[in-house]
Amino acid sequence: MTRVLVVEDEPQLVRALEINLKARKYEVESASDGGTGLRLAAERLPDVVLLDLGLPDMDGVEVIRGLRGWSRVPILVVSARQSSDEKIRALDAGADDYITKPFDMSELVARLRAAARRAQGAERGEHGAPAEELSIVSTDEFTVDLLAKKARRHGHDVRLTPTEWHLLEVLIRNRGRLVGQKQLLHEVWGTSYNKQTNYLRVYMAQLRRKLEADPAHPRHLITSPGMGYRFET
Repeated sequence: MTRVLVVEDEPQLVRALEINLKARKYEVESASDGGTGLRLAAERLPDVVLLDLGLPDMDGVEVIRGLRGWSRVPILVVSARQSSDEKIRALDAGADDYITKPFDMSELVARLRAAARRAQGAERGEHGAPAEELSIVSTDEFTVDLLAKKARRHGHDVRLTPTEWHLLEVLIRNRGRLVGQKQLLHEVWGTSYNKQTNYLRVYMAQLRRKLEADPAHPRHLITSPGMGYRFET
């Protein structure tokens, strides 16, 4: 049964979501503020989060950032805020979808179902193998565990910043394939970043210093000048 966490402070809307989702065989829990939502997410590990932005204790974008610090759970924002800037803020912070109020319940359920399906497919991996079998990537210099979010070099933990980790993770998940500069900027920094290629140069240099045997002549974190980067094992 798919577990849904609803983080919303309007009791009538929470009740309507609970009735409609439970009728469709979803398991539903709710939180009326961001702090409770973050706590329940850590305790119950929901499959999907439905999140309002106008919460009494914090902005919903803070909740998205809090979740993205440790979880890839699909986050569907359900908000009365309709401006493009608000949508961009939420999506850049890590939301997967944005639905404006008032909404059609059937559409919301369809989007929720699609998000859960994508997440389940990602957990199984591209070829149906359990995620645990695909999560550990080893080279002759270092090992990266994508699920545990840990990197080790010669038996010692390597401390990576959240941005360094996010960049490395995107490259590893596309291992062997060129990832364009614009795609990397969008995935790591957000869709409003298109031309800040200096960010990529700086953070790739930091990753190479921490992981490569010879950062000046990298074997695993490869640059394609003017195009992008790729990860090779």
